[in-house]
Amino acid sequence: MKPFKSFFTLIPALLGLGMTPAISQAAEEVNLYSARMESLIKPLLDQFTQDTGIKVNVVSGKADELLQRLKLEGRNSPADMLLTTDAGRLHRALEAELLQTVSSDILNERVPSSYRDPEGHWYGLSLRARPIMYAVDRVNPEQLSTYEQLASDEWDNKICIRSSSNIYNQSLVASMIAADGEDTTQAWAENLVANFARPPQGGDRDQIKAVAAGQCDIAVANTYYLAGMHYSQDESERQAAEKVAVFWPNQADRGTHINISGAAVTAAAKNRDNAIKLLEFLTSDAAQRWYGMVNGEYPVREGIEMNDTLASWGEFKSDDLNMRQLGELNATALRLMDKAGWR
Repeated sequence: MKPFKSFFTLIPALLGLGMTPAISQAAEEVNLYSARMESLIKPLLDQFTQDTGIKVNVVSGKADELLQRLKLEGRNSPADMLLTTDAGRLHRALEAELLQTVSSDILNERVPSSYRDPEGHWYGLSLRARPIMYAVDRVNPEQLSTYEQLASDEWDNKICIRSSSNIYNQSLVASMIAADGEDTTQAWAENLVANFARPPQGGDRDQIKAVAAGQCDIAVANTYYLAGMHYSQDESERQAAEKVAVFWPNQADRGTHINISGAAVTAAAKNRDNAIKLLEFLTSDAAQRWYGMVNGEYPVREGIEMNDTLASWGEFKSDDLNMRQLGELNATALRLMDKAGWR
């Protein structure tokens, strides 16, 4: 496969860069707190400035650190918009009264209802699927079916997954509580922990590498990590990715668990209208193509072009649970995971 960085050469074509003369000095601005790497999102923001004349001032940081910063700054925060990962974090910002509602026909038309807050506090920009990944030389995909089935004795000492402190896992468990109830999910989590091949350690790429190295047979991880490994400059990562395949669980019932990266206008926004314009731009055709082609995430909108790796994994049924419930059930999920001994 081509190196991942080759997609960055597609950015001008994806966004239409160079079609409009650059604006020498932006008359207006918007201040963005972003949990995404600035180097990745900068082409989108530059195009927004080129299209609108609105300068985007970016403060980048880890998601939880940005939330804490917003809390400390309160109404004096310079941030107009928060861009972060996981619906759970967006819900935490909502509970802390850091967000304000947005009424936008454009956003309501473009972003499906399950991927946005019912009251308009936040909107999903990209989808992050968290399926089962398995060793192609040791696991027959016919052995796999659902997340629930991972708790069976068949997978004793064969599962790798991140720690319970990881919000992606917290949201997965929250989705299972919504589907199966707390008691059933508690029993599932306890049996899942008993099937761990090793104590949770590292990130999603580390779980995938562990499967490739034979330390476990299956992992649960977000697909964009596997996509990034396929296009990595590190040959060992590319080789590891070739040893692992994607299985879409729960296709006969609720569908595979998904989450979002999303954005919201802050309660303290001084440039509210500009923040809404940026939010709408990030759901445009060009921006959605960027998520699917460059970043290895699924667009929130249907019919948007994706890179070859995502396309090769095929279509799948996704859980249509409203993302807000992932946040609302987060505390219950954490308590349940702790009780199960998921460290």
